[in-house]
Amino acid sequence: MKVLVINCGSSSLKYQLLNPSTGELFAIGLCDRIGIANSKLEYEIPATDFELEINQDLPNHKIALELVVKTITDKEHGVVASIEEIDAIGHRIVHGGEKFAYSVMLDETVLAAIEENNELAPLHNPANLMGVRTCMELMPGKPNVAVFDTAFHQTMPAKAFMYPLPYADYTELKVRKYGFHGTSHLFVSNEMNRIMGNPEHSKIIVCHLGNGASITAVQDGKSVDTSMGLTPLQGLMMGTRCGDVDPATVLFIKNKRNLTDKEMDDRLNKQSGILGIFGKSSDCRDMENGIKAGDERAILAEDMMIYRLKSYIGAYSAAMGGLDAICFTGGIGENSAAIREGAVKGLEFIGAKIDTAINSTRKKGIVKLSTEDSRVLIYKIPTNEELVIARDTYKIVNENK
Repeated sequence: MKVLVINCGSSSLKYQLLNPSTGELFAIGLCDRIGIANSKLEYEIPATDFELEINQDLPNHKIALELVVKTITDKEHGVVASIEEIDAIGHRIVHGGEKFAYSVMLDETVLAAIEENNELAPLHNPANLMGVRTCMELMPGKPNVAVFDTAFHQTMPAKAFMYPLPYADYTELKVRKYGFHGTSHLFVSNEMNRIMGNPEHSKIIVCHLGNGASITAVQDGKSVDTSMGLTPLQGLMMGTRCGDVDPATVLFIKNKRNLTDKEMDDRLNKQSGILGIFGKSSDCRDMENGIKAGDERAILAEDMMIYRLKSYIGAYSAAMGGLDAICFTGGIGENSAAIREGAVKGLEFIGAKIDTAINSTRKKGIVKLSTEDSRVLIYKIPTNEELVIARDTYKIVNENK
């Protein structure tokens, strides 16, 4: 079976064509800067290391997806003869609210239900749905499946997902913690359980660290708490997002600076985090270069990131009553030795010891980072959200035959 996985953002479209049973990756790529100047398509065939970049005006997602289909079916460098070889399409949908605890076949009823959550993820859900409708138009008759970022976290107990606000805000407005990056947390925690021999009981913390970052407590294979909340703004300090702040701070700044709601939202989501403290960039690599150059604000930004990450690890260890493993994933989690070491340093009291020599050595794939005498396993595990989406798509399509 060949599944086309689509991750449609507001100005980008990531895609993979793969076999969900074997994990074989036929093609992978990205349409970048859709609707913006200097847009392009990146295309790669991993089996042959073939790479192609097409610089072309991509004014909308339909034209971008048309170019993806044209490229993967190209007679010279395509990986399928026609779209008939594509059996199904799996879509990443960011927000499923409380209605969707599992992946689901997409139809007009489901699409309407997803649209009801658009106000909870205004930057993501509309773009995700645009990708779905475009695929339905370009490849009519093909089954489309939605895999939700929020679904994995629907196992959280009420004591973890509820906010201490008037109860009517939950019953009438559905204000609660939903969590995100669920597909990544599911994949990485499953990999860690596999490494441990699939024990019946396990206590794992997954740190998904990228420009967007979240941390999840996974007990016995289920999410029991996670750092992101009603929106992806809550939790850890991120590239441009502030993470946890006193809610009164928002009102104070808004009033003092005479900002509109939109301007305040931009300040919290796009001008804060690493960018807000470091000031020069939201990229962790630039921050680390700044640290090497002695930039005091770069040093402060990293210290803040590490402190907040460590605080969550400690809190979730206490909430689960112990800890078996810490996993790092995502662009920063997989590549920043300094962040990993800083997050674990000082956690020896819970039995977590990182091997600094191994941690500082760049190795691809799954890498054990804990010392031999560490009671808590520490691993770097590359995430593979697309494989989870493809597998769920395969499962849902077979169940609906």
